[in-house]
Amino acid sequence: MPRPLWAGAISFGLVTIPVKIVSATEDHDVHFHRVHLADMGRVRTRKVCELDGEVVPQDESGKGYEIAKDQTVPVTDEELEKMPLPTAKAIEIAAFVDADTIDPVRISDSYYLAADGQVAAKPYTLLRKALERSSKVAVAKFAWHGRERLGLLRIREGAIVLHSMKWPDEVRDPQELAPKVVEVGEEEIEQALQLADRMTIENLSGFRAEYREVLEDIIAAKADGKPLPSPDEGGERKSGEVVDLMAALNASVKAAKESRGEDHGEEATVHEMRPAKRTGGRTAPAKKRTASSKTAAAKKTTARSTSAAKKRAGTKTAAKKRSAS
Repeated sequence: MPRPLWAGAISFGLVTIPVKIVSATEDHDVHFHRVHLADMGRVRTRKVCELDGEVVPQDESGKGYEIAKDQTVPVTDEELEKMPLPTAKAIEIAAFVDADTIDPVRISDSYYLAADGQVAAKPYTLLRKALERSSKVAVAKFAWHGRERLGLLRIREGAIVLHSMKWPDEVRDPQELAPKVVEVGEEEIEQALQLADRMTIENLSGFRAEYREVLEDIIAAKADGKPLPSPDEGGERKSGEVVDLMAALNASVKAAKESRGEDHGEEATVHEMRPAKRTGGRTAPAKKRTASSKTAAAKKTTARSTSAAKKRAGTKTAAKKRSAS
């Protein structure tokens, strides 16, 4: 079991559930050291006092809040732990809400809550079953790392998960980032929906960190003195290149079908609508133009087939005469 990051209790009305916070995720990223390239020595970051220029030991370093330009108030870890808050050592459930009302942009880090001892087993199970049957999530407040946080409790495979959340005033308004109003045709929307349908999957278990894999290959090659892996050529489109939206959507749908091994048959493609040409002040109906085009094409095909058959017949007759002679 991973090392607990925090120990306290869930406060659920009059129910208290002793729990430990355990990280729900693992860091598999490749981490680098900062080194001196001349001799590969490690470059260390030193904590130096700006007044006397001396390196400050860890036991002499603490927190301070600047209330004025020349006035800083020290705050110790012990003082933070003894703050007069009900959330100092408890995850206090404040409300229950429907899960689909939570904006995903507010969710931050995730942690598992492990029952701390046998005494916590029954109330832990009680809260878990209550959340499962109600299809709701619990909104809670808790204090951690020097500040009060907003949290979300939900169930994942029988365990209670704590999601750290952003406070409402910590989420920026996206309105200023939205593009100007543009017209999008129904055909484009339908094609985009078709592409989304073709790309729908059951779960995300098949995804892997390709960047990390390639980075590990590079590190292994350098360690063994081998040539570095060469980048794929032609795999990326040049940045800023303008593409035809409908052509890109059609090509994307086709690629999605091919990746699933589907038979294409007669693929439906979407084309940009253009005004029809006018003849004598009237517009020819689209169906008639399509039918006449198909008839003309069929006549041309029949004529080519007849001509080819006559040529083959003449060739066979000549061959028989030469054979008889």
